[in-house]
Amino acid sequence: MSRDLYNILGVSKSATTEEIRKAYRKKAKASHPDLHPDDQKKADEFKEASAAFEILSDETKRGKYDRGEIDADGNPTGFAGAGGFGGGRYGAYSDFAGAGGGSFQGDPFEDILAGMFGQRRGRPGPRKGADMRYRVEIAFEDSVQGAKRTMTMGDGKALNVSIPPGVETGQTLRLKSQGQPSRSGGPPGDALLEVHVRESKVWRRDGADLRMSVPVPLKTAVLGGSVEVQTPGGSVTLKVPEGANTGTVLRLRNKGVQFRDKPGHLYARLEIMLEDPSDPALREWAAQEAPESHS
Repeated sequence: MSRDLYNILGVSKSATTEEIRKAYRKKAKASHPDLHPDDQKKADEFKEASAAFEILSDETKRGKYDRGEIDADGNPTGFAGAGGFGGGRYGAYSDFAGAGGGSFQGDPFEDILAGMFGQRRGRPGPRKGADMRYRVEIAFEDSVQGAKRTMTMGDGKALNVSIPPGVETGQTLRLKSQGQPSRSGGPPGDALLEVHVRESKVWRRDGADLRMSVPVPLKTAVLGGSVEVQTPGGSVTLKVPEGANTGTVLRLRNKGVQFRDKPGHLYARLEIMLEDPSDPALREWAAQEAPESHS
């Protein structure tokens, strides 16, 4: 009696290709020889399901099968093949699980089986090497600007590190293929660097922005002028408006964290300072401005 491929997979004749694929995955997982060694019944079920899937997952073959032009083995109707599975693609099961762990060459279900069982047809594949974890300390300026540094790890290994702008304490940088080599021919592991950013005595980070205090001479604050300001990217000139006072905040555009899409800003809080508190002229001026004392 001829086998019904739809019954084998447990789907209806109107099933979609995706439904057929899901049914096959379920059947294959339940009967795969890797999960049921030395179980001939399961092996036969797996071969039968695989043969059914090969035909029903192919629109052309499925059409011919539905029209009766080919049989359940994929042979033209009336063709005297070897019978059973012997003449079909999955006839020689020993090619799959025989001595030496042989395998289907060019198996169209490779992606399905590899995804389900995490290996290629019963033979363990190359494994990735182990990841290595390190803790590194970087300068505040590097966390703002981004940088490329050669850093020596605790075990003496030197690594070329690309520090992205905006990295913060506690974040981890992954260096591909800089970990342990694989023992089975796979790719090396990665190096994972837990970052600690050193605090700055000059700047304080506020999201994408930076904040700092800038001392300004009294004369510059009164008359207006400019002062040199140190940013993580270098020194720049800051224009101080006439009549500025302590607490005035001026913005330096795009001088904050150097994110590629939108750099932050640097906010400078002015602090008025006396260049020489003992200056006689300054003391004379202050004395003239002081209120008269009453006896």
